Amino acid sequence: MTRHAWSERQLLCDELERLGPDAPTLCEGWATRDLAAHLQIREARPDLGIGAYVPLFAKRLEREQRQLAETDYPALVDQVRAGAPAWNPLSRPVVDELANLVEYFVHHEDVRRAQPEWEPRDLPADVQAALWSALRRVGRLMFRRSPTGVVLVAPGVGRHCAKLPDEHGTVIVRGAPAELVLFAYGRADHADVQLEGRADDVLALKQARLGLG
Repeated sequence: MTRHAWSERQLLCDELERLGPDAPTLCEGWATRDLAAHLQIREARPDLGIGAYVPLFAKRLEREQRQLAETDYPALVDQVRAGAPAWNPLSRPVVDELANLVEYFVHHEDVRRAQPEWEPRDLPADVQAALWSALRRVGRLMFRRSPTGVVLVAPGVGRHCAKLPDEHGTVIVRGAPAELVLFAYGRADHADVQLEGRADDVLALKQARLGLG
């Protein structure tokens, strides 16, 4: 089977190695070492993951992630590169592709687009199609806090209603699937998309907190 998630993982780890532990990322407050620690904990310590959603356990997650980020950086990147441990369902190629394609694509771009010399990648059509399929699965979750209706349009690929109108009218978000994914995951300032709608609706969508956080 095609493993776009595995490819994005390897490319991300290449960037982490190239840039070193202290390079900026688009994740607020995180350098490359912190992002690597996050990815390793996500797959090797899912018991800590509850801290991302339950405030009671947040400090424990932060403490463990901070400590891991201060360990040997090359070894940490190698652990991320190797993938999830065998006991984790994410180690299975089918599960990895479903659960990790967007995770690793977005974090790869978090590293790339935080650097001053970044340029957009020319992604193959099959990667764009895979990202579009993933976005259609999670679009309503990503835009659940949007005060506007949201229609995602990927020219030549398709369109998807991610949110019905709420306090405002509907905004059309137009771009390549990869850029729409970044917008949906809260990277609006670094996503190459066009917003079409009434000015107040567009502003409301720009100011909305999108994504899982």
